[in-house]
Amino acid sequence: MTEVMGLRERKKLETARRIVRTAIALFVERGFDNVSVQEIADAADVSKMTVFNYFGTKEDLVFRPMEDHFGDAARAVRERRPDESPVDAVRRQFLELVETRDPSVGLANEVFVRQLRELVLGTPALRDRVFLAAQKGTRDLAAHLAEETGDLMLATIAAAMISAARNALIEEHWRRADAGDQVDTIVADASERTACAFALVEQGLGDYARKAQ
Repeated sequence: MTEVMGLRERKKLETARRIVRTAIALFVERGFDNVSVQEIADAADVSKMTVFNYFGTKEDLVFRPMEDHFGDAARAVRERRPDESPVDAVRRQFLELVETRDPSVGLANEVFVRQLRELVLGTPALRDRVFLAAQKGTRDLAAHLAEETGDLMLATIAAAMISAARNALIEEHWRRADAGDQVDTIVADASERTACAFALVEQGLGDYARKAQ
């Protein structure tokens, strides 16, 4: 049975969204370091304390909408189906996110999402936090695989390869979007590209890019 969100919860969610969108708009306009939390609160018509109640730090205003997705690969493996390999699980989850045009895999028509990405890439402190969050996601995946297999070294290699394939696909989506491709166009061949990327992980590098004699 689906739980209906109460009025109080809806208002809290709406307030959080308003604060985030207000903050991102100000950051994009003036730069992350040039906007204070008080200015964000004033523009969103809330108190400074309310901002901190919803978001622990100024950086959280940017990362809260995306932070759960850094653990997507580990979650897919942890919740995978019986007799499903880690590679199969992450590939299946990735394609499900592609099907729904999820911004977390580089598919976004919304201007807000593009502004958020540009803000992160253009702000060293935020860019560093993305890197650390992504690394944590890979370490969490490795830890889970090690728990299952008992071999931390091989689990670390496997996690790095799975994460690298997934990240490369996402970057490819953003690259094509930046070049002017429409989301539907990118989605149209995502299945084939995803199959190629994860096949490389499954098969190992082997003869990949072997130099001709």
